[in-house]
Amino acid sequence: MPGLWMTRDDVAPLWPGSNHELGATWSEESTNFAVWAPEATTVELCLVDDDGVETRHRLTEQSLGIWHCAVPGIEPGQRYGYRADGPWDPDRGMRFNPAKLLLDPYAKAVSGALSYGPAIYGEAQVDGVGTGAREETDSAGHVPLSVVVDDRFDWGDDVPLRRRWRDTVVYELHVKGMTRLHDRVPEELRGTYAGLASPAVVDYLRDLGVTAVELLPVHHFVTEPAVAARGLVNYWGYNSIGYFAPHAPYAAAGDRGEQVVEFKEMVRAFHAAGLEVILDVVYNHTAEGGSDGPTLSFRGLDDTVYHRVRPTAPGEVFNDTYWDVTGCGNTVDASHPFALRMILDSLRYWVTEMHVDGFRFDLLSALARTGHSVDMRSHLLTAIGQDPILRRVKLVAEPWDASMDGYRVGEYPPPWTEWNDQYRDEVRDYWLGHSPGTRTVATRLAGSSDLYADDGRSPYTSVNFVTAHDGFTVRDLVSYDRKHNEANGEQNRDGTDNNRSWNHGVEGETDDEEVLRLRRRGAANLMATLCLSNGVPMITAGDERGRTQRGNNNAYCLDDETSWIDWRPDDAWLDVYEVTKAALQLRRDHPALRQRHYFEGRPTIRGGPKDLAWLHPSGREMTPADWHDPELTVLGMFVSGAPLRAPGPRGEQQVDKSFVMWFNASHHHVPVDLPENDWVSHGEVVLSTDPGHAVGSPVRSGTRLLLRRRSVVVLRES
Repeated sequence: MPGLWMTRDDVAPLWPGSNHELGATWSEESTNFAVWAPEATTVELCLVDDDGVETRHRLTEQSLGIWHCAVPGIEPGQRYGYRADGPWDPDRGMRFNPAKLLLDPYAKAVSGALSYGPAIYGEAQVDGVGTGAREETDSAGHVPLSVVVDDRFDWGDDVPLRRRWRDTVVYELHVKGMTRLHDRVPEELRGTYAGLASPAVVDYLRDLGVTAVELLPVHHFVTEPAVAARGLVNYWGYNSIGYFAPHAPYAAAGDRGEQVVEFKEMVRAFHAAGLEVILDVVYNHTAEGGSDGPTLSFRGLDDTVYHRVRPTAPGEVFNDTYWDVTGCGNTVDASHPFALRMILDSLRYWVTEMHVDGFRFDLLSALARTGHSVDMRSHLLTAIGQDPILRRVKLVAEPWDASMDGYRVGEYPPPWTEWNDQYRDEVRDYWLGHSPGTRTVATRLAGSSDLYADDGRSPYTSVNFVTAHDGFTVRDLVSYDRKHNEANGEQNRDGTDNNRSWNHGVEGETDDEEVLRLRRRGAANLMATLCLSNGVPMITAGDERGRTQRGNNNAYCLDDETSWIDWRPDDAWLDVYEVTKAALQLRRDHPALRQRHYFEGRPTIRGGPKDLAWLHPSGREMTPADWHDPELTVLGMFVSGAPLRAPGPRGEQQVDKSFVMWFNASHHHVPVDLPENDWVSHGEVVLSTDPGHAVGSPVRSGTRLLLRRRSVVVLRES
């Protein structure tokens, strides 16, 4: 309730402010503070000075569940938090504890680190088990704080690039790991947003041929207590606690709002170089974990909004056990109007204020639910699809979660694209000796029409990848049969055992020159296949130069040389880099290799060749029997460019060169016949992992090539 006036000359120390803009909104006159806590009985705004001393202001204004005020005289960089009191009744989802200094869910910057101990928990614990009573230790000094930010920034002429999906090549990277060991980045900038924006990195990416960077999580995150107890950290960042705040430790300039400016400068630099910025976002759970986790923000303000509970049994009013389909202890309830608002507000903020170009949603199926069922017409998917800002940016679904019913590859509606793990598995199987023939890999090479064409989506719906941040690197795929995750402190139990890898006869690093040659050729084959397949290729940072994690396929907790990219040339697989770069150049130069429509296996012009023909080594087209031959692991792919099926922007025919791509995944050298035909008589080798066929070598139809074992050879019409 508002305070009692004492005299007619009284002036309230807090202005009423507004509930319209959540978070801290700074202006030269005052800063508006607004936080959602509808069930709280009291909320205090706590301003914290440089010595850690709090000045507490009890809020008197509450509108529509939002507590708010305006405070004059606040400067950008001011640290603050909230304390909320109310019922302590975990059985009803009420976990208010005024001893806990809480982060603002809408904070645009976060300052300070989390220290681990009883103070960070809202519920008292004995041996890690909650007692049901409040933990009365004050958390001030043990938890990070929110920061008031000045949003002004000179973007100059920066505008969204809006590159078409079919022209996009994604490069998945970690902000710190990309530059921590980079000798051409100034030492004080290594591992930071500013380091990532340095010319050495930007020029490298542009020269390689990628068009977009996908940043592993940059929403402010903290390490899980169980991981910290092992002396490790959450390196990848899939443990968000601040959905509006760029992760502070990635900033070279400081954590009192400087991280916001530095992030914007990074985006501006990428855009100036023609590179888009996509964020890997983790809205599916919060860093507060299960019901026995720390109280840092959401749990202390409105636990039932942000964290789903498991379905109640008949007769139960509420159940305080969190419903977890993320494997991280909780699941954000995106069907709740306020949680949905927070997610949408966060997305719009990163687009409008931070100028990012898109998002990859971690475990999207956890959020795409009505009740507890995955629903392609769910609140979140519907809202994003109708939003005039969000529907125009790049949207990538990780189309599964940690539940049995969450796997939904091929089901997400427009405008979503999807990570295609079936591409990953089948390309690995083909090249690493686990595939029964060529039938499934051909479908992936051609754009995965079996997954996406039935509902009218295009080949670029498939984000193709052979590796990602989780799992083996490409080098480790060809060097290890088994995971080696002992450094994670979980007795090698973590991480998948389904690696679909092949060590070429020796487990791990070796000096055997023949094994090394085969491994490097295998890595080059995987990268060339990825870059030349129809769909959107995604490269994991460092794969193009032979980055290794020494067999660790789940290095989420290793902030060291295991995870950082080694930029020294000594052990780099630079031949793989050259093949990757060449394949991306071919893709960029030739629209035949990045088509808008699916191939139909019929001519695009009367009397012309088929747009796609699959070739047997004998030079004839593949037959149904060939597709079911488990011993046949050599495949030719003819792609016609005369003309393409899709017209140009003014309806004109688009004409390109025609290609034949040969893939030999067998253990043997195989002769292949180049068919005689009426359309292409001469060509040349434009990409090769086969030492017997140099780039630039001429070829003629009606002749025979000898394909060395485990090689790719790409021929282009002269």
